[in-house]
Amino acid sequence: MKSSGHIPRPSYLDKVIPFVDKPLIKVFTGQRRSGKSYMLLQTQDYVIQNFPNGNIIFVNKELPDYDAIKTHTDLWEYAKSKKKEGVKSYIFIDEIQEITGFEKALRGMLADGEYDIYCTGSNAQLLSGELATLLAGRYVEIKVHTLSYTEFMNFYKLENTSVSFTRYMMQGGMPFMIHLDDSDAVRQEYLRNVLNTILYKDIVQRFNVRNYSFLQNLMVFLADNMGSLVSANRISEYLKSQQLTVSTATILDYLYFLESSFLVHRVKRYDIVGRRIFEINDKFYFEDLGLRHTLKPYDPAEVNKYIENLVYKHLSINGFVVYVGKIGDREIDFIGTKGAEVIYVQVALTVSEPKTFEREFGNLLMIEDNHPKYVVSLDEYAAGNHQGIMHLNIRDFLLKEF
Repeated sequence: MKSSGHIPRPSYLDKVIPFVDKPLIKVFTGQRRSGKSYMLLQTQDYVIQNFPNGNIIFVNKELPDYDAIKTHTDLWEYAKSKKKEGVKSYIFIDEIQEITGFEKALRGMLADGEYDIYCTGSNAQLLSGELATLLAGRYVEIKVHTLSYTEFMNFYKLENTSVSFTRYMMQGGMPFMIHLDDSDAVRQEYLRNVLNTILYKDIVQRFNVRNYSFLQNLMVFLADNMGSLVSANRISEYLKSQQLTVSTATILDYLYFLESSFLVHRVKRYDIVGRRIFEINDKFYFEDLGLRHTLKPYDPAEVNKYIENLVYKHLSINGFVVYVGKIGDREIDFIGTKGAEVIYVQVALTVSEPKTFEREFGNLLMIEDNHPKYVVSLDEYAAGNHQGIMHLNIRDFLLKEF
């Protein structure tokens, strides 16, 4: 498979390069159409350039050419048939979760010692279960997200302005849209098709989902309640108000299915004082706002939800494990942890009103440690420091690397 005209995403390539030609399986994970396939191609380009004598093998399970590769045995036989004696093989497998028992073939290739293995997957459980057992310590995961704000501006050659930010907030960051006509109708049709593909291939088929109508209703509920506390009981009560009855167990299952497709991300609550994670009332954020807007159209009155979602995504892109914080009866919008590194973030439309200023900064001032603390808002001239707490405009925060 040849690459052509794809736009570099160096932040991801930089993550995989240290592991090239090392006896570890390199796995790109993320939502379907987030750019994993292009990262596989960009990695292939790097390998061809730096290991010109290598034998390249490419398997793309989204193409009919590879329909015959259905099981781990098929994959093993195909890889062997393409192998060249005495030459290192670099094998790239796109959407590997479509191959039953793939982990057994990967283990065999790794044991063989003559393959350098790269693959992509659109299922969050790809690296759990049997794969984690069979290949513990023998793989590295590179999580690929839809475009960050920085990448969005690079792709579209935009300046960091409020107009660019609003476009990003409305359009989302699906990388392929750079190749589409500059038309809202065309973009919306593309996003609808992507959403339908995710639902059908990554949820309905994979988990044998039968209640498709409920799945759609659940997605709309999450879109409407993005950034609000959600529980299975709350969803059940909502459904009853719509004259629908769905068991709590089914609700929990379907939330898990949506998470597994990377369409939404669950954020647990963390008690800062008690240092414990709450087991109920989580928040959900979308991987991509463009896809979210296909479920519930963009509404200027809900910009506060959108910027909160973008802050969550930016923390996630930067490698943080993200929680919603609780301290006493107050809430901290986000706690990001990365090893020993910790960051606290409050998000608001504006802190120009004294009550809002006191709430957002006051919540952070209650935390008695010296980790970085930020208030992020749409305020155009936000660039100050209040008792050690940085106040940043949302655009500037989204440009920060942590």
